[in-house]
Amino acid sequence: MMSGNYTSIDNQKVSGPVPSVPDPDHISVKFAESNLQTFPPSEHGKISGGSYPPRDADDTFSKPVSGSEESQHGGWLRMFTVAAYKPYFDVDTTDVLERIRDSLFPFRGTFSEKTAENPDLYGPFWICTTLIFVAASIGTFVTYISHKLQNKEWDYDINLVTWSAGVFYGYVTIVPLGLYVILKYFSAPSGLVQLFCLYGYSLFIFIPALCLSIIPLEIFRWVIAGVAGFMSATFLALNLRAHIKSAGERWFLIVASIFLLQLALSVVLKLYLFTVSV
Repeated sequence: MMSGNYTSIDNQKVSGPVPSVPDPDHISVKFAESNLQTFPPSEHGKISGGSYPPRDADDTFSKPVSGSEESQHGGWLRMFTVAAYKPYFDVDTTDVLERIRDSLFPFRGTFSEKTAENPDLYGPFWICTTLIFVAASIGTFVTYISHKLQNKEWDYDINLVTWSAGVFYGYVTIVPLGLYVILKYFSAPSGLVQLFCLYGYSLFIFIPALCLSIIPLEIFRWVIAGVAGFMSATFLALNLRAHIKSAGERWFLIVASIFLLQLALSVVLKLYLFTVSV
Protein backbone atom coordinates (compact mmCIF):
# COMPACT_ATOMS: atom_id res chain seq x y z
CA MET A 1 0.00 0.00 0.00
CA MET A 2 1.35 3.37 -0.98
CA SER A 3 0.33 6.63 0.62
CA GLY A 4 2.23 9.65 -0.64
CA ASN A 5 5.95 9.04 -0.30
CA TYR A 6 5.62 6.44 2.45
CA THR A 7 5.39 2.68 2.00
CA SER A 8 3.56 0.51 4.48
CA ILE A 9 3.68 -3.26 4.83
CA ASP A 10 0.31 -4.79 5.52
CA ASN A 11 0.27 -7.91 7.63
CA GLN A 12 3.60 -9.20 6.32
CA LYS A 13 6.25 -10.87 8.35
CA VAL A 14 9.69 -10.06 7.21
CA SER A 15 12.49 -12.28 8.45
CA GLY A 16 16.16 -11.47 8.49
CA PRO A 17 17.92 -8.13 8.48
CA VAL A 18 16.57 -5.31 6.43
CA PRO A 19 19.27 -3.88 4.16
CA SER A 20 19.78 -0.18 4.28
CA VAL A 21 19.06 1.81 1.20
CA PRO A 22 21.96 3.97 0.19
CA ASP A 23 21.24 7.64 -0.21
CA PRO A 24 22.66 8.91 -3.50
CA ASP A 25 22.91 12.45 -2.10
CA HIS A 26 24.98 11.47 1.00
CA ILE A 27 28.54 12.85 1.14
CA SER A 28 31.18 11.46 3.50
CA VAL A 29 33.35 14.05 5.25
CA LYS A 30 36.65 13.09 6.89
CA PHE A 31 38.25 15.40 9.48
CA ALA A 32 42.01 15.71 9.82
CA GLU A 33 43.54 14.98 13.22
CA SER A 34 43.65 18.07 15.42
CA ASN A 35 46.64 19.25 17.42
CA LEU A 36 44.49 20.85 20.09
CA GLN A 37 45.53 19.96 23.60
CA THR A 38 42.86 18.34 25.74
CA PHE A 39 42.93 19.47 29.36
CA PRO A 40 41.78 17.05 32.01
CA PRO A 41 38.53 17.90 33.78
CA SER A 42 38.75 19.41 37.21
CA GLU A 43 36.58 19.80 40.18
CA HIS A 44 34.05 22.61 40.44
CA GLY A 45 34.56 23.53 36.81
CA LYS A 46 38.03 25.07 37.39
CA ILE A 47 41.34 24.20 35.84
CA SER A 48 43.32 22.07 38.25
CA GLY A 49 46.77 23.04 39.44
CA GLY A 50 48.41 20.37 37.31
CA SER A 51 47.03 21.68 34.01
CA TYR A 52 49.09 24.27 32.17
CA PRO A 53 48.84 26.02 28.83
CA PRO A 54 51.06 24.93 25.95
CA ARG A 55 54.74 25.57 26.66
CA ASP A 56 55.23 27.88 23.70
CA ALA A 57 52.74 30.31 25.22
CA ASP A 58 55.10 30.90 28.15
CA ASP A 59 58.14 31.57 25.98
CA THR A 60 56.58 34.26 23.83
CA PHE A 61 57.90 37.17 25.86
CA SER A 62 60.76 35.49 27.71
CA LYS A 63 63.05 34.88 24.73
CA PRO A 64 64.61 37.87 22.95
CA VAL A 65 63.83 38.14 19.30
CA SER A 66 66.83 37.53 17.07
CA GLY A 67 68.23 40.79 15.84
CA SER A 68 66.60 42.74 18.67
CA GLU A 69 68.39 45.49 20.53
CA GLU A 70 68.93 43.31 23.63
CA SER A 71 70.69 40.57 21.70
CA GLN A 72 72.95 43.05 19.93
CA HIS A 73 74.45 44.49 23.14
CA GLY A 74 77.81 43.01 23.94
CA GLY A 75 81.19 43.72 25.39
CA TRP A 76 81.64 46.86 27.47
CA LEU A 77 78.42 48.38 26.08
CA ARG A 78 76.48 45.90 28.18
CA MET A 79 77.32 47.82 31.36
CA PHE A 80 75.01 50.61 30.17
CA THR A 81 72.00 48.29 30.04
CA VAL A 82 69.57 47.47 32.82
CA ALA A 83 70.05 43.74 32.23
CA ALA A 84 73.69 44.00 33.34
CA TYR A 85 72.67 45.03 36.88
CA LYS A 86 69.58 42.85 37.20
CA PRO A 87 71.41 39.93 38.91
CA TYR A 88 72.59 42.24 41.72
CA PHE A 89 68.99 43.07 42.65
CA ASP A 90 67.81 39.46 42.56
CA VAL A 91 67.21 39.10 46.30
CA ASP A 92 64.11 38.78 48.41
CA THR A 93 63.15 40.18 51.80
CA THR A 94 64.50 37.13 53.62
CA ASP A 95 67.96 37.55 52.10
CA VAL A 96 68.13 41.25 52.94
CA LEU A 97 66.94 40.77 56.53
CA GLU A 98 69.46 37.98 57.09
CA ARG A 99 72.30 40.15 55.82
CA ILE A 100 71.19 43.05 57.98
CA ARG A 101 71.13 40.75 60.99
CA ASP A 102 74.67 39.58 60.20
CA SER A 103 75.83 43.21 60.06
CA LEU A 104 74.57 43.71 63.62
CA PHE A 105 76.84 40.88 64.87
CA PRO A 106 80.22 42.08 63.57
CA PHE A 107 82.40 39.60 65.48
CA ARG A 108 81.20 36.61 63.45
CA GLY A 109 83.06 37.68 60.32
CA THR A 110 81.04 35.37 58.07
CA PHE A 111 79.23 37.96 55.96
CA SER A 112 81.68 37.80 53.04
CA GLU A 113 81.46 34.01 52.87
CA LYS A 114 77.65 34.05 52.82
CA THR A 115 77.42 36.70 50.12
CA ALA A 116 80.34 35.54 47.97
CA GLU A 117 78.07 33.75 45.47
CA ASN A 118 75.30 36.36 45.41
CA PRO A 119 76.34 39.90 46.44
CA ASP A 120 73.56 42.41 46.03
CA LEU A 121 73.19 46.15 45.54
CA TYR A 122 69.54 46.27 46.57
CA GLY A 123 70.24 46.32 50.30
CA PRO A 124 73.08 48.88 50.17
CA PHE A 125 71.03 51.24 47.99
CA TRP A 126 68.04 51.26 50.32
CA ILE A 127 70.18 51.41 53.45
CA CYS A 128 71.91 54.55 52.17
CA THR A 129 68.60 56.05 51.03
CA THR A 130 67.01 55.33 54.41
CA LEU A 131 70.00 56.86 56.18
CA ILE A 132 69.62 60.06 54.16
CA PHE A 133 65.96 60.54 55.04
CA VAL A 134 66.39 59.44 58.65
CA ALA A 135 69.30 61.84 59.13
CA ALA A 136 67.36 64.70 57.55
CA SER A 137 64.12 64.01 59.41
CA ILE A 138 65.74 63.38 62.81
CA GLY A 139 67.99 66.42 62.48
CA THR A 140 65.07 68.60 61.45
CA PHE A 141 62.89 67.36 64.28
CA VAL A 142 65.56 67.82 66.95
CA THR A 143 66.46 71.33 65.82
CA TYR A 144 62.77 72.26 65.65
CA ILE A 145 62.16 71.12 69.24
CA SER A 146 65.29 72.91 70.45
CA HIS A 147 64.25 76.18 68.82
CA LYS A 148 60.72 75.96 70.19
CA LEU A 149 61.90 75.26 73.71
CA GLN A 150 64.06 78.39 73.55
CA ASN A 151 61.34 80.45 71.82
CA LYS A 152 63.49 81.07 68.78
CA GLU A 153 62.48 81.24 65.15
CA TRP A 154 63.06 78.05 63.20
CA ASP A 155 63.78 77.62 59.48
CA TYR A 156 64.02 74.37 57.60
CA ASP A 157 67.54 73.63 56.33
CA ILE A 158 67.40 71.86 52.96
CA ASN A 159 71.19 71.51 52.99
CA LEU A 160 70.81 68.73 55.54
CA VAL A 161 69.33 66.44 52.89
CA THR A 162 71.89 67.25 50.20
CA TRP A 163 74.77 66.97 52.67
CA SER A 164 73.55 63.58 53.92
CA ALA A 165 73.11 62.30 50.36
CA GLY A 166 76.62 63.38 49.44
CA VAL A 167 78.17 61.75 52.51
CA PHE A 168 76.41 58.38 52.37
CA TYR A 169 76.24 57.85 48.62
CA GLY A 170 79.74 59.21 48.15
CA TYR A 171 81.26 57.14 50.93
CA VAL A 172 79.69 53.84 49.88
CA THR A 173 80.83 54.45 46.27
CA ILE A 174 84.27 56.07 46.47
CA VAL A 175 85.77 54.09 49.37
CA PRO A 176 85.02 50.62 47.91
CA LEU A 177 86.37 51.79 44.55
CA GLY A 178 89.61 52.94 46.18
CA LEU A 179 89.92 49.71 48.15
CA TYR A 180 89.30 47.71 44.96
CA VAL A 181 92.23 49.46 43.26
CA ILE A 182 94.51 49.00 46.28
CA LEU A 183 93.76 45.29 46.59
CA LYS A 184 94.33 44.80 42.90
CA TYR A 185 97.68 46.56 43.19
CA PHE A 186 98.75 44.20 46.01
CA SER A 187 97.66 41.16 43.96
CA ALA A 188 94.71 40.41 46.23
CA PRO A 189 91.81 41.44 44.01
CA SER A 190 88.30 41.35 45.35
CA GLY A 191 84.96 41.65 43.59
CA LEU A 192 83.86 45.26 43.24
CA VAL A 193 80.19 44.45 43.74
CA GLN A 194 81.03 42.44 46.84
CA LEU A 195 82.86 45.46 48.28
CA PHE A 196 79.85 47.68 47.52
CA CYS A 197 77.64 45.12 49.24
CA LEU A 198 79.88 44.88 52.31
CA TYR A 199 80.22 48.64 52.78
CA GLY A 200 76.51 49.21 52.19
CA TYR A 201 75.41 46.81 54.90
CA SER A 202 78.06 48.13 57.27
CA LEU A 203 76.17 51.44 57.40
CA PHE A 204 72.93 49.94 58.70
CA ILE A 205 74.00 50.30 62.34
CA PHE A 206 73.90 54.08 61.94
CA ILE A 207 70.12 54.05 61.36
CA PRO A 208 69.20 53.11 64.96
CA ALA A 209 72.09 55.28 66.17
CA LEU A 210 70.59 58.33 64.45
CA CYS A 211 67.19 57.55 65.96
CA LEU A 212 68.72 57.43 69.46
CA SER A 213 70.38 60.80 68.90
CA ILE A 214 67.03 62.43 69.69
CA ILE A 215 67.91 62.12 73.38
CA PRO A 216 69.26 65.58 74.34
CA LEU A 217 72.39 64.40 76.18
CA GLU A 218 75.68 65.22 74.51
CA ILE A 219 77.67 62.52 76.28
CA PHE A 220 75.03 59.96 75.33
CA ARG A 221 75.27 61.00 71.67
CA TRP A 222 79.02 60.57 71.73
CA VAL A 223 78.64 57.08 73.21
CA ILE A 224 76.05 56.12 70.57
CA ALA A 225 78.22 57.43 67.73
CA GLY A 226 81.29 55.66 69.13
CA VAL A 227 79.55 52.30 69.58
CA ALA A 228 77.99 52.44 66.11
CA GLY A 229 81.32 53.38 64.54
CA PHE A 230 83.18 50.62 66.38
CA MET A 231 80.64 47.95 65.38
CA SER A 232 80.65 49.09 61.76
CA ALA A 233 84.44 49.23 61.57
CA THR A 234 84.80 45.81 63.22
CA PHE A 235 82.28 44.35 60.77
CA LEU A 236 84.37 45.57 57.82
CA ALA A 237 87.76 44.63 59.24
CA LEU A 238 86.88 41.08 60.25
CA ASN A 239 85.13 40.29 56.97
CA LEU A 240 88.03 41.62 54.89
CA ARG A 241 90.90 40.34 57.03
CA ALA A 242 90.97 36.78 55.70
CA HIS A 243 91.02 37.97 52.10
CA ILE A 244 93.52 40.80 52.59
CA LYS A 245 96.02 38.50 54.31
CA SER A 246 96.95 37.26 50.84
CA ALA A 247 98.30 40.75 50.09
CA GLY A 248 101.51 40.00 51.98
CA GLU A 249 103.06 41.62 55.02
CA ARG A 250 101.18 44.89 54.54
CA TRP A 251 97.78 43.31 55.10
CA PHE A 252 97.63 44.64 58.67
CA LEU A 253 98.13 48.23 57.52
CA ILE A 254 95.31 47.88 55.00
CA VAL A 255 92.91 46.40 57.56
CA ALA A 256 93.86 49.04 60.14
CA SER A 257 93.24 51.79 57.57
CA ILE A 258 89.80 50.37 56.80
CA PHE A 259 88.99 50.26 60.52
CA LEU A 260 90.17 53.81 61.22
CA LEU A 261 88.42 55.24 58.17
CA GLN A 262 85.10 53.81 59.34
CA LEU A 263 85.67 55.28 62.78
CA ALA A 264 86.38 58.65 61.15
CA LEU A 265 83.01 58.41 59.40
CA SER A 266 81.26 57.99 62.75
CA VAL A 267 83.05 61.06 64.10
CA VAL A 268 81.95 63.12 61.08
CA LEU A 269 78.37 61.95 61.54
CA LYS A 270 78.52 62.88 65.23
CA LEU A 271 79.79 66.39 64.52
CA TYR A 272 77.35 67.18 61.71
CA LEU A 273 74.28 65.00 62.32
CA PHE A 274 74.31 64.00 66.00
CA THR A 275 74.93 67.56 67.20
CA VAL A 276 72.17 70.15 67.57
CA SER A 277 73.17 73.81 67.44
CA VAL A 278 70.66 76.58 68.06
